[in-house]
This record gives sequence, structure tokens and C-alpha cells, in this order.
Amino acid sequence: MIVLNGGSSSGKSGLARCLQAVLPDPWLAIGVDTLIQVMPATKSGIDIGADGTVNVGPSFARLELAWMAGVGAMARAGARVIVDDVFLSGAASRRRWEPALDGLDVLWVGVRCAAEAAEAREIARGDRVIGMARAQAETVHEGMTYDVEVDTTHAELLACARIIARVL
Repeated sequence: MIVLNGGSSSGKSGLARCLQAVLPDPWLAIGVDTLIQVMPATKSGIDIGADGTVNVGPSFARLELAWMAGVGAMARAGARVIVDDVFLSGAASRRRWEPALDGLDVLWVGVRCAAEAAEAREIARGDRVIGMARAQAETVHEGMTYDVEVDTTHAELLACARIIARVL
């Protein structure tokens, strides 16, 4: 199991695809964006402010915990899983994952990207609220410890994936 944590537009999803390409066995890539996409448009408990701030409520938290348990169950059933997540509350987010992943071998990966570079990607993507990348660039890493960190500011995602593969 690999858990990628980084702010919006830091390159996590692309990095997960590169990992799928360089790792010798098949791996599933599952991201928090997938969870958000399958949630109802209303009553999801997630609110994205005009400035890019993200606030989650109790209904989102309940669904997120169930999703985490499901991801852990897939890994226990033998699937190799790469999780692409945004730890909005830093180390507290990791603590929410840990019970779902108890007993599994997990490689915790910090995906860093300078706020300016992430913001430029965010603007180029056109599908994000401007400000989200800058707001999350450092806060997602607060209180975190990782097995490995990569910085996608200037490094190619494939090179970052190879670093992670070597550690794995």
C-alpha cells in the first residue's frame, strides 16, 4: 500500500499513474477525488469556498471513514493500492487512515510542490477553485512524518515515481 499526500495540483494523480507504469505488479490508483465524484452533489458535507478553502462536515467524515475502510479491505484482499489524498488536517488526517490500514504494509509518501508552481498548474487545469493549491501546499504536511518525500516543483513525475519505487 502506498499513500500519497500532497496539496491540490501537486501532481499526486499523475504520480500515481507513473507508479503504475514503473512498478512490476499491477496497482490500483484510488484518489480522494474519486470519493468526491461519487458523492451526491448536495448533502455531501464538503464545502469549497470562493478562495479555495475546503471545509468538511460530519456527513463527509462518515462517508470518508467508510471509504477508507473499503480501501483497506481491498488491500487486505490482495490488491496493491496507491491512495492519492489531500490531508486537509495534516497528521490528524493520517490518524483517520491508520485504523483502516492497521496490519498492512504502508509506504507514506509526502508529495511536495511549491505553492507558486501548484497554483500555476491549478490555473492551467481550469477545473479547480483558484487558491486551493496555495492554501494546501504546506498545511497538508503539518505534523506529518513520511517514509519518503518527493518534490514535483521541478522534477518529472516519472523520476519521482522511480524514487518511490526504489524505497518500496
